[in-house]
Amino acid sequence: MNKQKHRWSLNFTKSNKSERSDVLSPPGYNSNHGYIQNEGSREVDNNLIVKKSWEIALAPLKQIPMNLFIMYMAGNSISILPIMMVGMLFLGPIKAIFSFNKTFKLIEGNQAIMQKLIYIIGNLAGIALALYKCKSMGLLPTHPSDWLDFVEPPQRIEFSGGGLIT
Repeated sequence: MNKQKHRWSLNFTKSNKSERSDVLSPPGYNSNHGYIQNEGSREVDNNLIVKKSWEIALAPLKQIPMNLFIMYMAGNSISILPIMMVGMLFLGPIKAIFSFNKTFKLIEGNQAIMQKLIYIIGNLAGIALALYKCKSMGLLPTHPSDWLDFVEPPQRIEFSGGGLIT
C-alpha cells in the first residue's frame, strides 16, 4: 500500500512539534504570545466605531423621506389603515427616544454628544411629521369648539365637490 502525503492532509497522530511545522499559523497569531493586534488595526477599529455610531445617529433622519411617502399614500381619510400608519409614525420615534440610553451605551468619544443630539432631533422630526399628519386628518383639536361644547364650530366659507354633470 502506497502512502502518499497530500498537501491538504494532516496527520494528528504525530506528537512532535517539529513534525507539525507544515501547518501554518493563522494570520495575527504569534506562537510565543498568542494572538496579537497591531496598532494600525486599533485605529481602524476606532474609525469603524465612529462610522457606525454616525449611522445610528443619522438613522431617524434617513427615515423621514420614507415616512413622507407613507403619509402621502395613506391619504387624509379617517379609516383603519391611515390611523394605523399614524400610530406607527408616533410609536417608532417615541420608542427610540425611550430606548436612547440602550442605543448609545457603547458610543463614546469626542463626537458622542453631537451624535446623540442629532439622534434626538431626528426622532423629534418624526414625531412632528406624525402630528402634522394628525392635523391634516382633523384628529388634533385645533379650534376651541373641539373641546368646548358651548362654542360653535367655525363655518366654512367655501365648499368644493366633485364635477358631476347631470
